Amino acid sequence: MSGQEHSHQDVSASAARAVRDIERLQERLEGLVQRLDALQLENKTLLERQEALVAERAHLVQRSDQARTRVEAMIERLKALELAGLSP
Repeated sequence: MSGQEHSHQDVSASAARAVRDIERLQERLEGLVQRLDALQLENKTLLERQEALVAERAHLVQRSDQARTRVEAMIERLKALELAGLSP
């Protein structure tokens, strides 16, 4: 085999390795893109859930405050009745 033929085979083998490397990189990149898409969707879902929970918490805090206000008003009325001698 001449030096030129040997050199041509080396170039062909190097090119084949380069193509395989590029294909592996492309597959890895495609996998990473799919993972990125999945993580972005998961992140969006988690952010929406967090917003819903924050809104629910605000609503519950508001209801709790309203209940506390009503209970305090009832206590004040009971104290007023007791002071007026109307309580047993």
